Amino acid sequence: MSVSRKMGKALSLFLTLSLLVGVIGCGGRQDSSTEGELRGTITVSGAWALYPLMVQWAEEFQVLHPKVRIDVSAGGAGKGMSDALGGAVDIGMVSRAVTPEEEAKGAFWVACAIDAVFPSINDQNPVLADLRRQGITQEIFEKIYVTGEVTTWGEVVGRPEVTDPIHVFTRSDACGAAEVWAKYLGGAKQEDLKGIGVYGDPGLLDAVVKDPLGIGYNNLNYAFDTETGRPVVGSVAVYIDVNANGRADPEEVYDTKTAAVAAVATGVYPSPPARPLDLVTKGKPTGLTLAFINWILTEGQQYVDEAGYIALSAEQLDEQRTKLK
Repeated sequence: MSVSRKMGKALSLFLTLSLLVGVIGCGGRQDSSTEGELRGTITVSGAWALYPLMVQWAEEFQVLHPKVRIDVSAGGAGKGMSDALGGAVDIGMVSRAVTPEEEAKGAFWVACAIDAVFPSINDQNPVLADLRRQGITQEIFEKIYVTGEVTTWGEVVGRPEVTDPIHVFTRSDACGAAEVWAKYLGGAKQEDLKGIGVYGDPGLLDAVVKDPLGIGYNNLNYAFDTETGRPVVGSVAVYIDVNANGRADPEEVYDTKTAAVAAVATGVYPSPPARPLDLVTKGKPTGLTLAFINWILTEGQQYVDEAGYIALSAEQLDEQRTKLK
């Protein structure tokens, strides 16, 4: 079964990698010849993590302002940052912390929602029953992804008689998901993660779904089916044994998207891999871009929960809006 089918609307959009819908423009593309009426075009690229929500924001904004248009494309947080700083797009979607070096180059950012990365395995994994009882600790994940000390599924669950190898998959594109997953595993960088590189959130999940011995990691809205709220067919979200007590405690179990969101929202799920999602512009936004971002941080927030993300607190939203003044 293809990933696009599993993910429904968001992943059918992935097949084209872009959506042209009306939203708002920025800078030289602004046309305000009609007083009080927004019109123009804006371009957005970047993080797969934010892509489904940005698409919805774009569609909803078009309803309010039919004479504005947006071009949204995914490609990873690294692309979003480089496109924004290089002037290729008006807004970059970035799903990892903005670095001081990027700020020195003119990167201005505001957080707009919260997401998290979830490890995934195939639902035919040879030690699935053990994993569902025990979960996997941060230490074991590090030994799989960074040091390479753990290479079989038997080693993961303490069953040396199980010698099936672990097939490790990671992201080939520069992305926030890999960056925060690496940071969780002892402060490593994306390039330190071992595994076969696969492009994009949908591609990485598809690789795991096709391989009974595979392990990967995905942003929340790719790990869980948007329609059923369950892990995408063929995959299982791996429980993280946060307190390393050798069992998956009830609060560490997320068999549904609702449970996963609750774990992140209540702070049970570790941060990282939970983290804010950012909108990046080169310099403080003005004109139509500013109007759009302000809308995202006000009326647009009503769609955050609906789209399966975690909303910022009222205090956090006030802080982000203040940055725009």
